[in-house]
Amino acid sequence: MKLLAIADHESAYLWDHFDKTALEGVSLILSCGDLDPSYLEFLVTMTNLPLFYVRGNHDRSYDDRPPEGCIPIDDKIVDFRGLRILGLGGSMRYRNGKDMYTEQEMRIRIAKLRAGIVIRNGFDVLLSHAPARGYGDREDLAHRGFECFDTLLKRYSPALMVHGHIHKEYGGFRRELAHPAGTRIVNAYDYQILEIEEEQYPKRGETGSPLYDLYTTIRKRDY
Repeated sequence: MKLLAIADHESAYLWDHFDKTALEGVSLILSCGDLDPSYLEFLVTMTNLPLFYVRGNHDRSYDDRPPEGCIPIDDKIVDFRGLRILGLGGSMRYRNGKDMYTEQEMRIRIAKLRAGIVIRNGFDVLLSHAPARGYGDREDLAHRGFECFDTLLKRYSPALMVHGHIHKEYGGFRRELAHPAGTRIVNAYDYQILEIEEEQYPKRGETGSPLYDLYTTIRKRDY
């Protein structure tokens, strides 16, 4: 499955000079946050593709004007053609404000999703704004990654983690990193087209969780 991942910077290539052929074969758009809602709406309109998003730490405008036609997945696990995607937006709390969390607050968010992860027999993609601690983050509090994300990857070994928050111009930018759990970590700053192979995630209704497999078979819904 081919994915378009976006974060932090509205790409002129995709917005001002849009060429649909450049996204040929893409099935789903994943937004990691800190993007103009009009940009997300434009991409959905021009591609006619579903777009899942989490919020960045600068997305307070979404309170009054959420991107129309786009699907928020913060604190949710969604299924797209068998691909199980877990959404956790926001950054480390470095001042008072919305969409920022202490390490403990993020751990609590993950704990609330634990039952859903178990029911689904895991997940395949972690969609976040912030990185995992030690994997492409920085030392200052504002851009520090979450240790609990590292723990989450170690425990469930998803195929892919997609994040933003760390901009290319900060220096020392790494587009991709490999986690010891086998997870491919991608910084989606600007945009990146990714491919996740069919053997990296279960077919719909074949997760090994009888209850969830029955549910998805009956539901038969894709976004």
